[in-house]
Amino acid sequence: MSENVFTLSNGEDLPVIIQTRRGARNITLRPKTRPVREIHISKPFLTSAGAALRFLESKRRWVERIFAAAPVKITLTPGDVIEFLGRRVELAHNPALRANKFVLKDDGGAILIIGGGADMFERRARDFIKAEFLSAVREIIKTAPREFWPRRIAVRDASTRWGSCSTTGTMSFSWRLAFAPPSVMRYVIMHELAHMRHMNHSPAFWATVGELYGFGVERAKQWLTRHGGELHRYF
Repeated sequence: MSENVFTLSNGEDLPVIIQTRRGARNITLRPKTRPVREIHISKPFLTSAGAALRFLESKRRWVERIFAAAPVKITLTPGDVIEFLGRRVELAHNPALRANKFVLKDDGGAILIIGGGADMFERRARDFIKAEFLSAVREIIKTAPREFWPRRIAVRDASTRWGSCSTTGTMSFSWRLAFAPPSVMRYVIMHELAHMRHMNHSPAFWATVGELYGFGVERAKQWLTRHGGELHRYF
């Protein structure tokens, strides 16, 4: 635990990690909301820790806004209901099972029964969702013309990018898109597929995105801009 703490107006205590960087000329603040909520401060060698903390306090309103907008992590337990890949899924636990069990319900929902010890509950739920996400990505890609298909697909947990496409044809996607509406997940995939033709964000690129996605592309794009942070509330 950091010896320095910054207390938000709602009473939440955030660890403050102060690092001294030789060659630095200014104090730099980096509020981090994931994977853990904490504040990093970089300061010049001759600047005291007290001065760095006073600078942090002077930026309180800015820091408060950042953490207020970011979702607080929700710990998942048996009985919780979450939505991923467009389906409402109830989480259950059966320590006698060696493998997870996914059961579809008549109402269109499902039950995900997690096996193994209770200490592995969240990890095994996360791994199941990641695997299902990758399968869904592959199926969506198949709906696009073959000329846009990537050479390789990777699943990541990047904090700032939902997808990427390299010049070698490798595409990476944040598995947290599994918690987004299917239309939004499809938008990100079509966005990256369009980079197989245009490695930029030119008007021609956006025209290709629209061709691949079809009607509603702007609505999906706007949803991600407004609600993307919510996709990090679990795990």
